[in-house]
Amino acid sequence: MELDLAAEFPLREGLLYLNHAAVGVWPKRTAEAVKAFADENLHQGAQDYPRWMQMEQSLRRRLAGLVGAPSAADIALLKNTSEGLSLIASGIDWHVGDNIVISNREFPSNRMVWESLAVRGVELRQADISGDDPEGALIACMNAQTRLLSVSSVQFADGLRLDLNQLGAACRQHEVLLCVDAIQSLGALSFDAVSCKADFVVADGHKWMLGPEGVAVFYSRPAAREQLKLSQFGWHMVEHYGDFDRQEWQPAKSARRFEPGSPNMLGICALDASLSLFGEVGMGAVEEGVLQGAYWLTRSVLEDERLELLSPAQPERMSGIVSLRRHDLDAAGHAALYRYLMESGVICALRGGGIRFSPHFYTPMNQLEEALDRVVCFHPAA
Repeated sequence: MELDLAAEFPLREGLLYLNHAAVGVWPKRTAEAVKAFADENLHQGAQDYPRWMQMEQSLRRRLAGLVGAPSAADIALLKNTSEGLSLIASGIDWHVGDNIVISNREFPSNRMVWESLAVRGVELRQADISGDDPEGALIACMNAQTRLLSVSSVQFADGLRLDLNQLGAACRQHEVLLCVDAIQSLGALSFDAVSCKADFVVADGHKWMLGPEGVAVFYSRPAAREQLKLSQFGWHMVEHYGDFDRQEWQPAKSARRFEPGSPNMLGICALDASLSLFGEVGMGAVEEGVLQGAYWLTRSVLEDERLELLSPAQPERMSGIVSLRRHDLDAAGHAALYRYLMESGVICALRGGGIRFSPHFYTPMNQLEEALDRVVCFHPAA
């Protein structure tokens, strides 16, 4: 039976939701799963806790498939992307003089965590990726003292998509760890942690994966996982999970070693339900739908002399994010345009000096047309 996307996403009439790069919409099934979970807790508490544990394992399997991990054992369930990045920053055995390479256009979370290591004598190097060869710029910034390259698979402001396979090959050749913040890819674009030779992949579930805030995926390659010193401990991260009478313990061999305490079962319930939708649709079809919207927006902006495209126009660089601005508006004018769009029901973001649209695979094309029409028809107050 063909999936009814309009029924799965019953958004309020007149609302144009183009902000999945910030916080995504829950599918109907997710809201229903959360309601059912709340009702279960209300009437019987944790009577069926073994089923909750099965749900936890289901989510690990779904995330492993989305990330392209060899095994669900490579997946840890964390609170957010920043927690995963912090586990890496605190876990590596740094030496004075080591350095980390990032781009000059990263989201603050993928900069601040590495800046915090300055007190340990670790240098942060930022590569300028504004040119035609961002991968070359990142690779050229590495040297013999580089321990880690940390990049976003897709840049949050303009949607630039990096060639992770090229970066991964360079990192493996020079024995540099590769960390990928995939929050703007997972749930929108196909991803393969093995092909790109990623050592670590981190992403929240509340954007393109259409889940709640408070639950995130942390993939670690087994050999890289062993390099991280643990700093959090508890009953959930041990190898002999559930044996509460055991006095001796060892960290789990799996990525569960990064989960010290009780899991976020409500978040797990919600994200597992959301990801079931991707399993039914297929990531190939999801990516096709996301990029079709991006292609249309990109072409339409390029064809309108009143507008300037801030996002890349090359197909291999495109993602689900398209950012633009009007030639006749300054910063204050774009702030006013953003307020107008939000007040009129076009949910978007103000990023990188322009308006950022991020529709998902289910977004009807006529909504993109309407949103762009409101951008060009906006008249700032005199």
